[in-house]
Amino acid sequence: MMEFKHKAALFDLDGVIFDTEPGYTQFWERLLAHYYPDPEARTASIKGTTLFQTLDMLFSGSLEKERPYIVQCLNEHERQMPFPYIPGFQAFVSRLREQGVKTAVVTSSNHPKMANVYRSHPEFQGYFDAILTSEDFTESKPSPQCYQRAAERLGIGIEDCAVFEDSINGLRSGMAAGMYVIALTTAHPAEELKPLSHLQIPDFTAV
Repeated sequence: MMEFKHKAALFDLDGVIFDTEPGYTQFWERLLAHYYPDPEARTASIKGTTLFQTLDMLFSGSLEKERPYIVQCLNEHERQMPFPYIPGFQAFVSRLREQGVKTAVVTSSNHPKMANVYRSHPEFQGYFDAILTSEDFTESKPSPQCYQRAAERLGIGIEDCAVFEDSINGLRSGMAAGMYVIALTTAHPAEELKPLSHLQIPDFTAV
């Protein structure tokens, strides 16, 4: 691997560290089909949002009574998720740490979801200097707040941070934060992500 030119690497979780996006897409499309005539479009609109924001967007008004059921279904789905790593991630992040690069997770996932991650992968927390979840910020992607707070947590300047993202909202968040943005093409084709990123890669074996 070539020498990494930034002092910090900030990683989104789903679709960047773990190959979970296909499973989430199927889950939400199947669930939303009971409530909306266009579940695919609705699913695309909530990528990168917190659970609370998803509920506000899709289950308000007459559908608010469905929220406990939705949360129950999501919790059950996440308890059964295998959380497979994106190819090359473990080797890549290990090499970054060997070079003295600070690493952080910046995700819209919440603490209960992360508890499932830690249970599935006991080694996970050892890869990072910080893990920021939805509880750590008040504005969701595409707001730059989450990545700005991650830089502050690590004590690294904005210009020295690189962001790894896959969703449209996540890429916009990294760009709005003024960071170097690397797009993984796990959820969208490279051509679609070029205007929102500085570099596009299929996975970490390509770095």
